[in-house]
Order: sequence, then structure tokens, then C-alpha cells
Amino acid sequence: MATEKEKIKLKLQELEEAIAETRKRLPAHSVKPPVMMDLLDLEDQRDEFLAKLSK
Repeated sequence: MATEKEKIKLKLQELEEAIAETRKRLPAHSVKPPVMMDLLDLEDQRDEFLAKLSK
């Protein structure tokens, strides 16, 4: 069974992949608000998991 730390690392990896995919959807100009909101939400989630990991 995976430890809590391993679960957090796995979730971080998933979030990093989702962030990379979302960034690919951002156009060079005229950024769409829904896509930007998705990106900001994913980055916030990543930051929360990084904070948990550093404890």
C-alpha cells in the first residue's frame, strides 16, 4: 500500500501533466478566461500538495 507521501507525489505528477496540457491549450494571444481559470486552479492544487509534502 502506498504511503501518504507517495500518494502526494503521484497526485503532484498528475497535476503537473494536467498543467502542461492546459498550457498547450493557451493561445499566444487572446487567452480564454475558462482556460486560464483551469490553469490557475490546477496550479493552486499543485501548491497545496507541495505544501503538504514539505511538512
